[in-house]
Formats: sequence, C-alpha cells, structure tokens
Amino acid sequence: MTTDLTQPFPTAATVPFEHDTTPHDVASLKRAIANKLMFNVGKDPQAAQPVDWLHAASYAVRDLLVERWMTTTHAKIDQDAKQVYYLSMEFLIGRTFSNALIALEMTAVLRQALAELGVDMDVIADLEPDAALGNGGLGRLAACFLDSMATLGIPGYGYGIRYDYGMFRQTIVQGHQVEVPDYWLTAGNPWEFARPEVTYRVQYGGHVVKLGDQCAWLDTHDVEAMAYDTIIPGYGTQATNTLRLWSAKATEEINLSAFNRGDYLAAVEQKNQSENVSRVLYPDDSTDAGRELRLHQEYFFVSASVQDLMRRYLHRHTTFDQFSDKVSIHLNDTHPVLAIPELMRLFLDVHHLPWNDAWRICQGVFSYTNHTLMQEALETWPIDMLGRVLPRHLQIILDINAHFLTKLTQKHGHDVNLMRHVSLVNESGGRSIRMAYLAVLASHSVNGVSALHSELMQQSIFADFAKLWPKRFNNKTNGITQRRWLALANPALSSLLDDTIGTTWRRDLSQLGKLRPLLNDVGLIHRFQQAKRSNKQRLADWLKTHADMAVPVDALFDVQVKRIHEYKRQLLNVLHVVTRYLRILEQPGSVTVPRVVFFAGKAASAYRMAKLIIQLINDVAKTINNDPRVGELLKVVFVPNYSVSLAEVMIPAADLSEQISTAGTEASGTGNMKLSVNGALTIGTLDGANVEILQNVGADNLFIFGMTATEVTDLRMTGYQPQAIVDANPELAQVLAAIRDGRFSPEEPHRYQNIYDLLVNWGDHYMLLADYASYIATQERVDALYLSPIDWARKALANVAGMGPFSSDRTIAEYAEQIWHAKPIGR
Repeated sequence: MTTDLTQPFPTAATVPFEHDTTPHDVASLKRAIANKLMFNVGKDPQAAQPVDWLHAASYAVRDLLVERWMTTTHAKIDQDAKQVYYLSMEFLIGRTFSNALIALEMTAVLRQALAELGVDMDVIADLEPDAALGNGGLGRLAACFLDSMATLGIPGYGYGIRYDYGMFRQTIVQGHQVEVPDYWLTAGNPWEFARPEVTYRVQYGGHVVKLGDQCAWLDTHDVEAMAYDTIIPGYGTQATNTLRLWSAKATEEINLSAFNRGDYLAAVEQKNQSENVSRVLYPDDSTDAGRELRLHQEYFFVSASVQDLMRRYLHRHTTFDQFSDKVSIHLNDTHPVLAIPELMRLFLDVHHLPWNDAWRICQGVFSYTNHTLMQEALETWPIDMLGRVLPRHLQIILDINAHFLTKLTQKHGHDVNLMRHVSLVNESGGRSIRMAYLAVLASHSVNGVSALHSELMQQSIFADFAKLWPKRFNNKTNGITQRRWLALANPALSSLLDDTIGTTWRRDLSQLGKLRPLLNDVGLIHRFQQAKRSNKQRLADWLKTHADMAVPVDALFDVQVKRIHEYKRQLLNVLHVVTRYLRILEQPGSVTVPRVVFFAGKAASAYRMAKLIIQLINDVAKTINNDPRVGELLKVVFVPNYSVSLAEVMIPAADLSEQISTAGTEASGTGNMKLSVNGALTIGTLDGANVEILQNVGADNLFIFGMTATEVTDLRMTGYQPQAIVDANPELAQVLAAIRDGRFSPEEPHRYQNIYDLLVNWGDHYMLLADYASYIATQERVDALYLSPIDWARKALANVAGMGPFSSDRTIAEYAEQIWHAKPIGR
C-alpha cells in the first residue's frame, strides 16, 4: 500500500497530542528565549549578536501565538464559517515583534525577561527590518484591516505577494532620490512559516482551443506559487487570522543539459525569469516590458489565491451551491481584479459549471473598494498584451462584456453613448480593458473610502453605473488601528490616556470621547504637553543619531509624510517654506515662531516630476539650513526611506499635520487620522476624510483653507489662469522666481524651470497657485495660535478626543455586517 505523502497520517489526528505551552511569566520566558537562542538560532550567549537575540525572542513570542492560531483555524473548520479573503498588492505591516507584544499584552514582562538575560529590548526591537510588502496608504490600510479583522474575530485571510526586495529602499544622494533594493529578508524572517507543500501552478501565454462546449488553455509557460504564512493576532482575544503571501518559484530549478554544456547562464535563465514575478513591488511600468511584468505579477497572486480559497472550500463541500454563503472575496483597488476572470475560468474550464451559474456565483462573492478618482490611476490593460499573456482571461472578459451589453440593450434600448461609456472595452486609442469597470460589474458592493470620495465616485468615474445600480454603491470611511498608531507608537500619550480614561480605548476608540469634559483641566493639559515634548525629543534624538542633524525641540514641528505625488501638493508646502524664508531675510521680525518642516515619502521610480520635487525640497533645505541669517527660526528636513517604523517616531512628534491635497483628489487619507489621534492639529483642505475629521473634532480645532471640490470643478470649467494669479500677487511671483532662477540651485540655475512651467505656464493642474494665498494666510493663523501654548494644547487634545469614529475596528465591523455578511467566530 502506497502512502500519499501530501496528506496527513489518518491516525495521527486521533492520537492524543501533547505539547508545551509557555507561560507568560518572566522565568518561563527567559527559559524559552534561551532555548530558542540555542536550538533555533544555534548560538550561545557568548557568540550571540543582538540580531540573534532578536530572532530568539521573536521565536519565543511566535510560539505563544501559534496555539491561538491553531485553535482559531480549527474553530473556523468546525463552524464552517464564512471566510473573508482580502486581496491586496500591498500589506504594509511594518515590524512584527513589537506589534505581537501589544496583541499579547506582554511588553513589560518580556522587557524584564530580556533585561535579566542582559539584553536591551529596545535595542534589538530596532534591528527588525520593516517588512517590505507595500509603499503607501493602500498597503497600510490593508494591514490595519487585518489587525481589526482578527481583533473582531472575523475569519479571513489576507492574500498578497512576498516581495524579495520590496519597492525599493530610498536613499538621497546629492538631493536626488536613488533607489536601491530593500534587503529585508537577508537575515531571515522568524515570523513566517514557509509552506513548500502549498504550491499552485500559474499559467501564462499559450493559446486556447475549443473542445465542444469546453475550452482548453494549452502550451503555456508556468510558474509555481509557494505560500508563506504569517500569523495576524487579534488584541484582547484568542482569535487570529493569516496573511498568506506567494513567492514565485520556477517549475524547473536548473537546465542540467545547458549546465553540463558549460552554458551556465542559460542553465538558470528560466528560473530567473520565472522568479522575477515576486522580486519587487510595482516594477517600473514606463516600458512595455515593465508593464507586462506588472500584469504577470497581478495575475500570479490572484491565481494562486483563488485556487487556494477554492481548494479550502472544496475540502468541506462537494458542490458550489453554498460558495457565496461561505466565501467573500474583497478586491482592494483594481490590482486584484483579474481574480474575477480567474474564478470564472476555474468554474467553467475546471469544474464545468454553466456560464450563467458561474457568473451568478461570482457576483455573489466579489466586493470592491475604489481608492482613486483619477482616470489615469484606474488600471487598464491593452487588449493585445492581455491576449498574449492571458488569452483565456481575455476571452472570458469579452464574454462578460457581451453578456452585460446584451442585457443593457434589452432594458435600455440601443443607447450607443451609454454602451460606449460603460463597456469594459475602451475603444479610444489603442483598445484596452477597463479593470475598474470589470470590478464594478462583477461586485455586489462597490465602496469609496470617505463620505466625500464616495459621493464624487458616483458623480464622476462610475456615474453611469451608479444610475444603473444605485444600491450597489456605498461608503466605508477608512480607519486606523489604535493598537499600532497609539498604543505602540506613542507610549507617553497612551500612559496619559490609561490614567485618565482607562485602558479600554484599545478595543473601543470611542472611549476617547471621555476626554471632552476634561479639556479645561490644566493638569491634564500640562501632562499632554509633556507627552508631546517627549515625542519631539525622541524624534530629535533619532535625527541626531541617523542624520547628524540638530533641530530645536521647542519649535513647531510641521509634518508632511506621505507618498510624493503632485496631487498631494508637497510643492505647495515648499512654496510656503520659501515664502517664510524670504520673509525672515527681507522682513526682519515678521516671523517669530520657530519651525522645523519635515517631509518624508517615496516617489515612484518612473515618476520624474515627483523625483524633481524631492530634489527641490532637499535643495531648499540645504540653502535654508546653512544660512546663518535664519538661525533656528526655520529648518527643513527630508527624512529618507519613509516606513511604518519611521512613521511611529515622526507622527507622535508632529504639532502640525499637512493634509493639503487639491479638494476632490484624495480619496480618504489615513495619515490625517494617525496624526490627529496623536495630538497634531491639521492644516488642510476639505478633501477626503478631512471633512469627517472636521465634523468630529470641531471647526475651531483645525485649520481649513482653500477651495472646496465644487469650487475646484467650477474654476476648471470657467477657465483657470494661473499666470493671472501670479501677476496679482507680488509675493507669490517673488517665491516662484526664486525657484525658477536658481536661488536654491546656483550650480544649475535652470534646474527647476520645469516646476515653474508646471505651475505657471502649463495649467497648474492641481491648482496650487489658486490656493496659495489662502494657505499662507492660514499658516499665519497657525503661528498665532502656537504663541499660546495652553490654547494650542487644548485644541490638540480636542483632536484626540474626537477621533473615536476613525478606528479600523469600526470600518471592519461595517464591512463585515453590510458587505461581507461575515460573523465573528463563535457567533
């Protein structure tokens, strides 16, 4: 009798299984860490380096999570619970060690255990690299959502890609952004479980042959997707979930014939080509080769994920009658939309379901979150590329489109304009497939991520669909997990909150509302000021250590930390910095409030204007910081390689939060929430979630400037003339001339001519100049308030008190109840 080595031993599950459970006391943890150091890391204390202690402690903490993980997994199986599968190209989870300690509520006891072993926990925790699995708000939102799903007991998986080198590690060389690989896996990752037995074949290319009523996809070149699992623990619960990431592996490791012939490059060429799929996040798509690699990448992870979730479903079920009752697939933006034709392919070609049944089930399981209103950011794929890389999927998409347009004609008549507007095929220019439209068509729910964004989404990019299916569209305002962004990132403020309102805010952020009656408590305000100052000192110390730069801690810390993009208007911030600089020089005494202006964020490697903006920021910083006439009245700092762990230092230190995007362009923003809950005052436009923050913290407790989304649209329609604004504002003209004429780049005077042209001669698309005067006037109001420290602190504390609705726990509870219809484990 042959044993199937891919299956568990059938009798093993019935035999009593005893294992050790490490208690949470100091002595037991010391022993567990010592055992891990010796038996997992293979070192003794005499040979162990700090990173070895980090790994030993990480393995010991991971062990404490595994039992919860197994228990939760068995509960999901026993209850046949509906599972939520969250598909995202990014999961910006940051560091895992400290976050796991927060979830286990054992930071203090582990710190003591390590101290008794002669190890400084803060030192080793700082050695953990951020997991290079994302870049911006999209990925951080996904990470917050996984944390909240586990905390609320919503059963599910996150599915993504295990990038070998992340997007890139940002370095600044002579002011330029220079991208280098992010070697985050060099020392290993103690938090992941490799699953070499969980692999799926992902096909590309080939051709499709029709065999009767069935289609066969033949002569493909294939890649293996191998799973790596990371435990996502909930807080204050035994529940956990899983982040399953896919790594590309070649179907053939080496061509031995080529190797034996001495052709060593050819021997591994196919392996290297196959494994490029999971090398980096967002490969440069300015070339056809880069764009095609991104298409390979997106299909790779959704194919493996859909095959995996279908296998899990079929382990308990023999038909697909309950598929939509047991499976919810959520698409985080347009990157995972190929999951729709992939699920259809499996239903049609592997399981031979009738087309109408397959489509009905698909529409019952998919839901989609849109994260952008910009047409250029809504993903499309050229039909010729899609047909070459995924010929079967192109057929299925075209069949879906034909089915949709036929139904549309039956109901609305032969309305050519309507059909052209909603067709999945964009016929203008080179023919392409509109992936966002496919997501809307296949999903039973389509949501925006702030009230304003959801409204504009239905009025603009999806207006025709919203008229067809108004009930399909809804809003789910984003949120953040207070466990990471307050409890972990800001121990000083967390301690103050614990003493003042108790500790339950970690599970229920609405408890922050208990601060409102205490806003005039002078003792509380004083402690709040002390907490803020300690955070500013922490950031100043970090800068001194890592950048050898000193900043005045009593200055106003003005912070703009986010992806570098024209619509986020870092350039508007620069215009204010230059205005302030020129006033200091030319109007002595006009600027009295010292400021340190912090920038951080990455520009996409092919985004030339964003990279030029980074260079301008660094040139402005170099000029101002080295001008003795300025002294400590103004400093400018660009902090390289912005990451979750860096955000945990910068955000709690912020006095002022710059949320200055053009109204109507930012879908939500979550940086605005993180900064507000940490006691920063917002200066911002009425854009994204700023609108809802204003409603919750009060108009008196933040600084709103600039045009509304409606006013932006009206100005575009009536004809925006930036040159006229410059002509009418001498100070603005002087600021722009300083940038254009090389005041900040004397070695290359015309370096920033393109930035000047962008703003003055090429239409100023994001309307910086239209908002300039309002922005400068509002910054003067900021200065005036900062001169009254008690009033400033009271308003900052009012921001903290008003942030209860912005927890990702609230957002996920709404998703679970209203979209996924998923119940917590045990209910």
